[in-house]
Amino acid sequence: MTTTDEKIIPELVRKRRSPLFEVFLRLSKSPLAMFGLAIIFILVFCAVFAEAISPYSPIKQDLMHMFETPSSAHWLGTDEFGRDILSRLIYGARVSLQVGFIAVGIALITGGMLGAVSGYYSGWLDNCIMRVMDVLLSIPQTLLAIAIVAALGPSLMNLMIAVGISAVPTYARIVRGSVLSIRSMEFIEAARAAGSSDLRIILKHIIPNSMAPIIVQSTLGVASAILNAAGLSFIGLGIQPPNPEWGAMLSGGRQYIRDFPHMTLYPGLAIMLTILALNFLGDGLRDALDPKLKR
Repeated sequence: MTTTDEKIIPELVRKRRSPLFEVFLRLSKSPLAMFGLAIIFILVFCAVFAEAISPYSPIKQDLMHMFETPSSAHWLGTDEFGRDILSRLIYGARVSLQVGFIAVGIALITGGMLGAVSGYYSGWLDNCIMRVMDVLLSIPQTLLAIAIVAALGPSLMNLMIAVGISAVPTYARIVRGSVLSIRSMEFIEAARAAGSSDLRIILKHIIPNSMAPIIVQSTLGVASAILNAAGLSFIGLGIQPPNPEWGAMLSGGRQYIRDFPHMTLYPGLAIMLTILALNFLGDGLRDALDPKLKR
């Protein structure tokens, strides 16, 4: 085999790799991103198989074992009703991830379509949509979520809707900015010349080419949604007792924090570790999807 062939073959193999595989290779070069990805996989595993791995029922009370500190029987101790804290954390992961992903899905679909339409058509429609988004952005996200939940009533579904709606302006502005930079490119003009409809151009050409910033923002958005949901549950506007949720567990244990700090320590660590992992993963995806770093 000649020297030229030895150089050409690795290049051909590299070109045959899928874009998703290329992104994963670049992502794997970041230890922090891989750490975050591992934590997310563990949380997803706990959420999916909570019934199999949870040592106790998350809602069954055992008044004979209230306020127990961590032991071999209860690894993370028990709460004021004798419920196993580890079991409640495992089931709480299911609720937190569900709220995070569904809320981001609501914000992404609604804000993405509004941003795509606004950026593609511009003119008066762009002004109307963006002024509404500016009004929503002027209201703190948590305060807007509190107002929506207070109007709809505290429940899991209303919590997801409130957190999702409060994040819509962020996604609308990100998608609009990407669409404005793409709509004047030559391949969009070629699609128009070929007779493609506006809807086909937006869905098939513009949105797929705007995915990089959307993916990064979605990853970070899940972290924000989980944090907002925990905050709403902490003040009693989220998941209602006895259902396990990390923010509600923090709220329930705060009055016993002096004598039994483990009741607030472990839910707080769960929230912190999840947010940290998602932020690490988001930062890694931002670098992995950056066109300037592609080789």
